[in-house]
Amino acid sequence: MSFIFDPLIPLALLAFLGVLLFALLGFASWRGLPGWWLRGLAGIVVLAALANPALQDEDRDPLEDIVMLVVDETASQRLSDRESQTAEAVEALSEDITSRGMELRQIAVPDGVGDAGSELMTQLSEALSEEPNSRIAGAIMVTDGQLHDVERTPELQFPLHALLTGQKEDWDRRLIVKNAPAFAILDEEITLTLRVEDQGAVPSDMEGNALLSIAIDGAEPDVYPVPVGEDLEFPVTLTHGGRNVLQFSVELAEGELTDRNNSALVQINGVRDRLRVLLVSGEPHAGERTWRNLLKSDAAVDLVHFTILRPPEKQDGVPVSELSLIAFPTRELFLEKVDEFDLIIFDRYKRRGILPALYFDSIQQYVENGGAVLIAAGPDFASADSIFRSSLSNIIPAEPTARVIEEGFKPLLSDLGERHPVTEGLEQYATGPETEDGSPAWGRWMRQIEVVETSGNTVMTGIEDKPLLTLDRVGEGRVALMASDHAWLWNRGFEGGGPQLELLRRLGHWMMKEPDLQEEALTALVEGQTVTLLRRTLSEAVGDVTVTSPDGEDRVLTLEEVSPGRFAASFEGTQQGLYRAVQDDVETVFGLGPAAPREFVETVASGDKVSDVVAATRGSILNLSNGIPSLRMVGEGRNAAGRNWIGLTPRDAYVTTNITITPLVSPWLFLALAGLLSVAAWLREGRR
Repeated sequence: MSFIFDPLIPLALLAFLGVLLFALLGFASWRGLPGWWLRGLAGIVVLAALANPALQDEDRDPLEDIVMLVVDETASQRLSDRESQTAEAVEALSEDITSRGMELRQIAVPDGVGDAGSELMTQLSEALSEEPNSRIAGAIMVTDGQLHDVERTPELQFPLHALLTGQKEDWDRRLIVKNAPAFAILDEEITLTLRVEDQGAVPSDMEGNALLSIAIDGAEPDVYPVPVGEDLEFPVTLTHGGRNVLQFSVELAEGELTDRNNSALVQINGVRDRLRVLLVSGEPHAGERTWRNLLKSDAAVDLVHFTILRPPEKQDGVPVSELSLIAFPTRELFLEKVDEFDLIIFDRYKRRGILPALYFDSIQQYVENGGAVLIAAGPDFASADSIFRSSLSNIIPAEPTARVIEEGFKPLLSDLGERHPVTEGLEQYATGPETEDGSPAWGRWMRQIEVVETSGNTVMTGIEDKPLLTLDRVGEGRVALMASDHAWLWNRGFEGGGPQLELLRRLGHWMMKEPDLQEEALTALVEGQTVTLLRRTLSEAVGDVTVTSPDGEDRVLTLEEVSPGRFAASFEGTQQGLYRAVQDDVETVFGLGPAAPREFVETVASGDKVSDVVAATRGSILNLSNGIPSLRMVGEGRNAAGRNWIGLTPRDAYVTTNITITPLVSPWLFLALAGLLSVAAWLREGRR
């Protein structure tokens, strides 16, 4: 039962009347009216009647206190004997809590989505949002203490306790990659920073060195002894473009908790530095500037361009000393420094006696050793002075017939060209829809050199389906022959133009061995846990692909054609680590997720991450290896932990089922008292 006021009029109006009453009483007192105090008492009685003092009686049903029990069921809780520790603690606490007449809310916390780790605080916040805060007597977490969302801790008005699983003698060794770039320049040394680190109670016989294995792209690993607890500088030089997968691992030591954090995957994309291109133009012509503009527009290309303006046979009587021309440094370019170029382009070049046979032999050797030569053929290629009439004929993939066709034609993709990465999909770069005959909507070229394919692959054809663009691999290098010098017409927009820029860009990148333009390749696209394997080939059909998981298990996938020359298959990766996919004679390696999941980065049980949160609620951090603590009820604001016991705060919450309000004084009594005081004031004033 409690005393309350239940005003008969709005509280604001009651306050106004009170202020008015006291203002009038002050005025009456100042004027010296004899009965002012009696009238004041009458007014106060009236105000008290309007305030309606009453006794309130409530019928209450008590509510049970609620205890939140957060159970960590993440992967690290399955190490050693932590599962049995957790089960025993949960069973004992559940029985103790329910025996005290309290409600138990058990929250099981699995591994976070992806690699989120242990999200105990997130789960606790969501559970608390569904319960009245006035009924929460406390929260208990059974965990190894390795939380990954402490910053999401909700506002707690009750004790929080952490019961740690694990043993005092637990220890673990882990490998950390402290510094690894996402990109690196080919053939330039980069440095990775690694560290082998021990955690927990490390046995004395395990201190010192560890054996570190290093494997690149799944090859046979190299093994090195390395010190523990020190940063290691590891130099790496990438030799091929695209994705390079480096796997580092440390051998499993006796007694450590797990080997899941003993390895690390690093995926680095290899990119070329500035590409050096040598462009040799046999004579000035309309298409020369097209080549120059294309190469100069790429900031990653260093272009060296020579145009033969004064061939040896030109005799006009002008003394050499009066010519402002640079001599063609043939020996320096084609003998001494030829290997420094990534690509050599002969644009309408013919033999003029400038390059002796020895220099052509040097170019042939340059290609066979991994270089690239692109020949843009003009009418001179069909003449007796053609560079085909040199030792370069051993590497050029088509032979001229000496016929030059001077008529308009539209370049078309061959059946092979629709699958080749240099030319596939070029139709989408056309300036308009397909024409009535089904050919791409791009302009014509006006000249073609007739050639006969002798090797390689013809990806574009011209007049009478004769080879227009032929590609070939020679030794370690590559050669391309374009049997026309009119590609520049597309650049000028003749008859709508065409994809000249895209074609030449792809052609140049293919010759410089960009991984994205390999004819025979197997690549993996990873999105979350979904892996899509893409097989690119010039064949019309391919066999199945075999995928080897990190645990050595093989699975066979059937590739389905998704576009000409492209076959794909997808699967869900169930493990994290290094995968290998093999199809015929091509293969690829890729990493799915981190080699060491977040849950296994730190495995030794510790309360450091939750110590501040627990201390703020007067809770405690106890080790289950010392026994399961007992429960005690403590008052609010009191210390809620002690030696092998944890405290809960009773909330005494209830729900009101009925309310009875009884006026403290009868309204008639207020009326009579106010009347008597008013009469007394009148009599007092009358006597005067």
